[in-house]
Amino acid sequence: MLTTQQLQDIEQLQKECEIHDHVQLKLNWEMLRDRQTEPLDFFHYENGELIAFLGLYAFGSTVEVCGMVKPSERRKGHFGRLFHLAMEKVNSNGYKKILLNAPAGSDAAKFFLNTQGAEYAFSEHQMEWSETPLEEPNDVLLRQATEEDYEMSVRLSVTAFGLEEDDARAMESHHFADNTDMLMIDVNEETVGKLRVSREDGQAWIYGFSILPEYQGRGIGRKALRQVVKEQSSAGFTVHLEVETRNDHALRLYESVGFEAVHVQDYYKYECKRKH
Repeated sequence: MLTTQQLQDIEQLQKECEIHDHVQLKLNWEMLRDRQTEPLDFFHYENGELIAFLGLYAFGSTVEVCGMVKPSERRKGHFGRLFHLAMEKVNSNGYKKILLNAPAGSDAAKFFLNTQGAEYAFSEHQMEWSETPLEEPNDVLLRQATEEDYEMSVRLSVTAFGLEEDDARAMESHHFADNTDMLMIDVNEETVGKLRVSREDGQAWIYGFSILPEYQGRGIGRKALRQVVKEQSSAGFTVHLEVETRNDHALRLYESVGFEAVHVQDYYKYECKRKH
């Protein structure tokens, strides 16, 4: 578990980097605040000040990597040393896939990624909802998930996101133990989809939004999205989500509800040199 001081130091360094680089870093605060005993975060301090940080974020057998270095302390090897330690951890944990995450506009990140031989994989839009009148759907029910919804959640992760079943089970077990809102989407008393809402610093983020393939194309997703957006915005939150830039269908759906792309995150595939 990270200390309050460590979390404050990460937040302060994040703000400094974002202001300097005119980007938004994806540090998965929901996961940082919920770290368990396993060390997945790497720090470099000098004179009590956090200079460099790197976090590992596990999603089943895939691990995402994101970090940052104080602007005035770059090109000194700080991040490279943290990255080396992180890859040792990745090796020992046996993750199958490594994705390095960087804001699309970060020149510092691109420089490091090139030196590591990372290969571009895909990009995601980070989208924000802009005030748009939303009609109230009455034939779609959003309800809090219960333990009885676990198997359906696994099925949705496998069919909608193409996850391996073992990965889906690991991720859903974690989500069901979370304090975030896991919501199931019901139509005519049948569960057909799910989504998750995480709230942090006045922002509500929608994750894992999925509808069973046989129920897609009927407007259910749009109605569910309108409903959750209305609930969160009425409670005073700005509403956000992420979508892969190549997913035209989802992009059109989100735009039709009033979401606009505000940032882009790039993901790079990395092959860790495993020790024998």
